[in-house]
Amino acid sequence: MNAVGIDVSKCKSMVAALRPMGEVALTPREFPHTELGLEQMANAIIGLGEETRVVMEATGRYHEPVAAALHEYGIYVSVLNPLYIKQSGGGSIRKVKTDKADAMKIAKYALDNWVKLQEYTLMDAIRQQLKLYSRQYDLYMKTNVALQNNLISLTDKVYPGVNELFSSPERPDGHQKWVDFVMTFWHRDCLCRISQETFTERYRKWCKRKGYNFSPDKAIDVYAGSRQCYTTLPRNSNTKMLITTAARQLTDARAATAALRQEMIRLAQQLPEYETVRAMYGVGDVTAAQLIAEIGDVRRFAHRSSLVAFAGVDPAVNQSGKHIAQSNPATKRGSPHLRKILYQVVCTYLKKSPADEPVYQFLDKKRAEGKPYFVYMTAAQNKFLRIYYARVKECLTAAGCEPPEQE
Repeated sequence: MNAVGIDVSKCKSMVAALRPMGEVALTPREFPHTELGLEQMANAIIGLGEETRVVMEATGRYHEPVAAALHEYGIYVSVLNPLYIKQSGGGSIRKVKTDKADAMKIAKYALDNWVKLQEYTLMDAIRQQLKLYSRQYDLYMKTNVALQNNLISLTDKVYPGVNELFSSPERPDGHQKWVDFVMTFWHRDCLCRISQETFTERYRKWCKRKGYNFSPDKAIDVYAGSRQCYTTLPRNSNTKMLITTAARQLTDARAATAALRQEMIRLAQQLPEYETVRAMYGVGDVTAAQLIAEIGDVRRFAHRSSLVAFAGVDPAVNQSGKHIAQSNPATKRGSPHLRKILYQVVCTYLKKSPADEPVYQFLDKKRAEGKPYFVYMTAAQNKFLRIYYARVKECLTAAGCEPPEQE
């Protein structure tokens, strides 16, 4: 029996191995994350003999090439949440934090929890790509908000309120009417220094060229609004560069986000549970793809409570002796990305108030009991996940998909 602990960093890994009774089978050695380095690591582990299990912490993306390479060599690999290693302690009251000490600590955990280790399996290629797209989409959405706020701040100096003149929604390609408008009419003087008739004709040609609907009444409103504005930046080349550059950046970011969104939905539609998730109340095309990306195959969770704990929306337990806390916060030890998506879904329930939906009935019950806002919102997320687990598990089982290893 050989328990191998690997402390993974960005470019290298520290490997150590223990046998029962604390015998050191492999003193800590460092291997780089290169093709040759990973091959040498695999040979060193295989050389320990049979009944060898490798344990490493899930460290973002750093552990993936190591786990995948060892898995290809037929080595038993288990990837654990770092919290398990942290809570296990090191069997010492000394506080030592080095790569060698961490590798030995992980190996000791593997030896102590030998029968509980779950083997690592490569994530399905589509699910892995979908998760990457989901994370990039979330990043680009944050960038879009920042760029939009920046553009509004700049236009308030040259054409205050221009972003409120048009109510057209964002196009599938990422373009929005008011953003395209300020690319051409970037200062209120671009309108005020010409007559209303001249602007109306230019606006009509602009709408035709850009593919927007033209309305003479809208042209009159826009022109009248420009004459009432007070600007703090002059109409010159420097101001034009600031406005047009900010508008172009926002348009490009939105176009990239739209492309990510379409590809994310396309990938999600290839998975058997997509239609089941999409049919759930409060879930749209993008939300369904994000839920599937963050949760993965629900059958890797042994129970629905395991999925709830993975999301971090389960209540903490605080009990000692006769003391039992009546109000405990959510653990929030799971995926923050998943919690954000769940919060958006539950907000839809709260806004639409569908009386025949079990999640809203549960939410309304907790609210009627006088529970605080975040308490009944978290409880509703918990309820939603339990329903999600049951429906998607039934769908995957009916589809005949091979279940992964359970966590």
